[in-house]
Amino acid sequence: MKDDRLGGIRQFLYRNGFSSVQDIAVALGASPATIRRDLQRLEADGIVARNHGGAAIAAAPGVEEAFEQRERENLAEKRAIAEAAFERIRPGSALFLDAGTTVLQLARRIRLEPMPLAIFTNGLAIAEALMGARDLKVTLIGGRVRPENASTVGPAAMEAVARLGLDQLFLGTGAVAEDGCLYGLDEDEAHLNALMIARASETVLLADASKFGRRLVHRVAPLGPAIRVVTDEGLPAPWRHRLAELACPVAIAAGSAPSPIRSEERQSA
Repeated sequence: MKDDRLGGIRQFLYRNGFSSVQDIAVALGASPATIRRDLQRLEADGIVARNHGGAAIAAAPGVEEAFEQRERENLAEKRAIAEAAFERIRPGSALFLDAGTTVLQLARRIRLEPMPLAIFTNGLAIAEALMGARDLKVTLIGGRVRPENASTVGPAAMEAVARLGLDQLFLGTGAVAEDGCLYGLDEDEAHLNALMIARASETVLLADASKFGRRLVHRVAPLGPAIRVVTDEGLPAPWRHRLAELACPVAIAAGSAPSPIRSEERQSA
């Protein structure tokens, strides 16, 4: 019965993302004390990560978490980054919004205050978030559906992006490594992201601080003056210096300040 309960906890967390001990206990018909002991065992095995009275499936290096779970992580930082990125959008632009979870927050911000825009995306959740919003012409590009990132990839997606001329690309990333390059887990998505960068006049990278100092399997592109980085206040000082060495324009989004871009960044924006 204990093994069945442990399996039930894993399945519940995979379906629902971060959940409280009480919610897990109700779902499995067990006491909170029993669930806490089970979570301790699962954490010791590296299967779950406990935090703030609950738990979530632990992120394993090289394995993508369910899109819904990643969407909930660092949500305040992602929303602050999206607010800062929103200020760079100009009416009448042609934009590409990639399928990242931080970019999804930008899509939701655009919906709150729509303006005339032609928006292209390979993100299923992003197209859904923008569907029916006034003043927006939204195009979901075709391709093979990649469930892990709720995105389209592959030759059809590459062909569609190759035909575009974009004013701005708003791009997420799985990792920013010490070599100054962006990396992802999926080869097809990495190739597609690189092509997006090539087709855009301006690329804006939306990446919370947790993405820096990581390395994944497939290289996307090097950072440099042509890629503007929007991140949060948690970015460590060594990475701020590293981005300066790479000549990357950087905006630091303030999580709770009324204005999400620092005054010096606004002057140069």
